[in-house]
Amino acid sequence: QVHLVESGGGLVQAGGSLTLSCTASGSTLSSYHVGWYRQAPGKQRELVAAISNRGTTNYAGSVKGRFTISRDNAKNSVNLQVNILKPEDTAIYICNAGSLVTPYGRTWQPSGDYWGQGTQVTVSS
Repeated sequence: QVHLVESGGGLVQAGGSLTLSCTASGSTLSSYHVGWYRQAPGKQRELVAAISNRGTTNYAGSVKGRFTISRDNAKNSVNLQVNILKPEDTAIYICNAGSLVTPYGRTWQPSGDYWGQGTQVTVSS
């Protein structure tokens, strides 16, 4: 069983940055594929970034070049560095971990075996 807790969200002005963390307990997160998703009010949840257990990454087109996903194995966590934030980035950001990958459009996503509760990111204009 993997328990995931997100942190690092908050209120930031447009153009600002945040570092979101997804910290695991109960198992070693480096063994899993991990994804960051976001869900804005009235919208479907979307994959923002993912990292495989071998370090391969993929990003949504809307965040490519602004967001970076990385592992911090010493802290058993996966971080999402979010830069040059825009009001449309406002959402709840949620991480998941899976032992497998599944198709996601033309790319892939973790199989979503475990989910966190999310952290709110609000970007003011």
